[in-house]
Amino acid sequence: MTNLTNLSANPSANPSYQQLPIIDLSAADRGPQARALLHAQLHSAAHDVGFFQLVGHGVGERETGDLLAAMRAFFALPEAERLAIDNVNSPHFRGYTRTGDERTGGRQDWRDQLDIGAERAARIPGPGEPAYWWLEGPNQWPAGLPELRSAALAWIERLSAVAERLLHELLTAIGAPVDFYDAVFGERAHPHLKLVRYPGSAGDGAGQGVGAHKDYGFLTLLLQDRVGGLQVQREDGLFHDVPPLDGAFVVNLGELLEVATNGYLVATNHRVVSPPSAVERFSVPFFYNPRLDARVEPLPFPHASAAPGVTDDPANPLFAEYGFNELKGKLRAHPLVAERHHAELLSPA
Repeated sequence: MTNLTNLSANPSANPSYQQLPIIDLSAADRGPQARALLHAQLHSAAHDVGFFQLVGHGVGERETGDLLAAMRAFFALPEAERLAIDNVNSPHFRGYTRTGDERTGGRQDWRDQLDIGAERAARIPGPGEPAYWWLEGPNQWPAGLPELRSAALAWIERLSAVAERLLHELLTAIGAPVDFYDAVFGERAHPHLKLVRYPGSAGDGAGQGVGAHKDYGFLTLLLQDRVGGLQVQREDGLFHDVPPLDGAFVVNLGELLEVATNGYLVATNHRVVSPPSAVERFSVPFFYNPRLDARVEPLPFPHASAAPGVTDDPANPLFAEYGFNELKGKLRAHPLVAERHHAELLSPA
């Protein structure tokens, strides 16, 4: 088990890449000196690495245990019951994805998962409305497992609050107005939760867990088990393991924060290496995303003149309205859903 006390004593020391910076969010409540140190550490982690481990977040063992128990019960269901809520049935990209049906970088991801969002009525875009409104709609839930619905929706609400607080502290840390992005969230924010199982490597040993990518929202909070497999690309260009840390969320910044700060805050490439063939790995990423129609304005902050510019990737253009970015990602990642429900949105081959 990782010794949290020893690691927390010097969270900025990381010469060997054995661990990401560790940020204790509860320091914000321990007086001006502790909060100032928190902001210095958070500033450095977000500017230099784009990834960190978050402790002191207030999410308890019971909440976590409820979610993990419900998730394991879901993946223990017979395949026919999981396929009854196949995401191919959903024009909103919600539901179960079989192993190999999702793609990153054009290659199969060797995992299966359940995609869940805010529980809302379907919104079918009208004439002249953006196609991204297809992303708003109901979830699919397995019959006979009501505890999964309650645990997952409670997790979305709980982690939305943690992410909101973390974003406020991060903006304060870099000298930006704390409430600058509040208006793009609110009741119509578009959070996204994945319950993910990595069933072990593909038969030929070549299956990627998840290919190298960046997230396209604001913040991602990941609950990972003790198996490991997450890797982050560091400044040496290599991918380094992220050792699991009990009770911590692995946090990474999304592309919207990189764009908002003109590259001062970094969205970092990361991937998951499949576990050995006989080992299952479970993880729960939560994506803190704004409203689909949100336009993310440039952030006013005193370090803007030191911003290096946004990473340029012609294969991954970024749009002003968040919804177009998420729709682009969904169409690429879930080709079966795209072909069945959204063929008119696909580019000609």
